[in-house]
Amino acid sequence: MKILVTGGAGFIGSAVVRQAVRDGHAVVNLDALTYAACLDNVASVSNSPLYSFEQADIRDRAALDAVFARHQPDAVMHLAAESHVDRSIDGPGDFIETNITGTYNMLEAARSYWLAQGKPAGFRFHHISTDEVFGSLGAEGQFTEATPYDPRSPYSASKAASDHLVRAWYHTYGLPVVLSNCSNNYGPFHFPEKLIPVVILNALAGKPLPIYGDGSNVRDWLYVEDHADALLTVLQKAPLGESYNIGGENERSNLELVQTLCAILDRKRPKASGSYADQITFVTDRPGHDARYAIDPTRIATDLGWRLSVTVEEGLEKTVQWYLDNEAWWRPLQARKGVGERLGTTKP
Repeated sequence: MKILVTGGAGFIGSAVVRQAVRDGHAVVNLDALTYAACLDNVASVSNSPLYSFEQADIRDRAALDAVFARHQPDAVMHLAAESHVDRSIDGPGDFIETNITGTYNMLEAARSYWLAQGKPAGFRFHHISTDEVFGSLGAEGQFTEATPYDPRSPYSASKAASDHLVRAWYHTYGLPVVLSNCSNNYGPFHFPEKLIPVVILNALAGKPLPIYGDGSNVRDWLYVEDHADALLTVLQKAPLGESYNIGGENERSNLELVQTLCAILDRKRPKASGSYADQITFVTDRPGHDARYAIDPTRIATDLGWRLSVTVEEGLEKTVQWYLDNEAWWRPLQARKGVGERLGTTKP
């Protein structure tokens, strides 16, 4: 296949690009190169004859039409999005424009191209979303594909809206779509404003390790390379119009996660004295902070035969080691706007 991947210079998008090229697919990486993008993320495949790059913004419909016409993809994997909850609290406008209007532009550009090509039977538009659209869980239960939407932040609300648009384009226009919603990703090339890289890099720098509230908020953690494999599985095997939840089956409270990272660092790069856990600092909670997310991945396992390849313990070990080995990647990114600052403190 030739796959058009939007947001392919981002964290999850770049993992998809790397995996797709390794699998023998031709890949067109479309990315606006906003603050969280980094072309170094795809350096390992950038010289492949299967790879090409287009700098374009999904808010620019004319640019999207030109990319479709030039490359004539067999499928679209739409990952381009503003994704940082704290930034969405401080500045929701970018999330509305990119995640909602940008997805509308992608759907219309894809539909125009699909019609012009005579509605090829093999064409697919895969929309990649988040479990945050489902809201917050109590102490029990898991999100399934039938869970009602209940977004709580500007970010999750914008992603929920984009999911609804994709389903509407399937039911109204017949655009051949598939959807997926994932739990929290982690792993190599994770931009250093999210929890796991923040903890690793602050620990190494001797800085406080900030934990929102009392650290009891629970997330399900999914290794990004497992997620990329799952996404390509959904693209190729999922029936049209269907949605799949992709989870790591690895629930951890934020405090447990940070303590685990500190223990790994204590072994791999011990401090002169004490533990990295001594740097843990509890800070004022995020407004509207969802208590717990957990995904039931039964459907993708049963219907499509997908399984995880690493446990969270293995994945965290690999992730910490990657950051220890790749300072040349993360050090320049720490100078980008907002990185290292406390964001999302606006009161509701």
